[in-house]
Amino acid sequence: MILSEIFTQIIDTTIATFRDVLPIAAILFGFQFAVIRKPLPNFMKVITGFIWVLIGLSLFLIGLEWALFPLGRLMAQQLTDPVFIAGAETATDVANVVLHWTDYYWVYIFAFLVGFATTIAEPSLIAVAIKANEVSGGSIGIWGLRLSVAFGVAIGISLGCYRIVVGDPIHYYIMVGYVVVVLQTLVTPKLIIPLAYDSGGVTTSTVTVPLVAALGLGLAETVPGRN
Repeated sequence: MILSEIFTQIIDTTIATFRDVLPIAAILFGFQFAVIRKPLPNFMKVITGFIWVLIGLSLFLIGLEWALFPLGRLMAQQLTDPVFIAGAETATDVANVVLHWTDYYWVYIFAFLVGFATTIAEPSLIAVAIKANEVSGGSIGIWGLRLSVAFGVAIGISLGCYRIVVGDPIHYYIMVGYVVVVLQTLVTPKLIIPLAYDSGGVTTSTVTVPLVAALGLGLAETVPGRN
């Protein structure tokens, strides 16, 4: 990639990010000055923060396009390669080999580890865990919450990869998932229920989604019979 293309992509991504951030800034500043009608404390610090957000998001999106998306698809392609799965030397050796869903065990292991690692590193989950620890007076541990959510996401992503491999209808998994959530909600202490739902939502954020989405797309493209 030549320098002019890199510069053009950086400029385009920054402009697109600015358009995305602008409505949020307009609402915040609009309410502050038009509704609350008070000057914003540390105005220059807030403006500087918005600029850093703009730069950070732009660089993050560029990093996704250049690294995480290609890497996720590449790993999916390599892990589902019949030559790798069958342990053969060439593609000719596996021409007549019929693969079973159990042969894709490395896919499930990789999906579990990726789901766990990305969720543990998710900034939104870290923020929720810290606030939950503060509000509960320390009864809800930061690492306890992060680990439990990470294990849940890891299992879910592995199950999703299994569904892609076997080709089961997705609505079966959705229905079972809703039933499990409803049953857990009925028996879980009320203090935990809002936190549990919020923790599930914050996992679909900046670190987890890009790599998991790339992995899923790669699997759907490379597993025979999927699209």
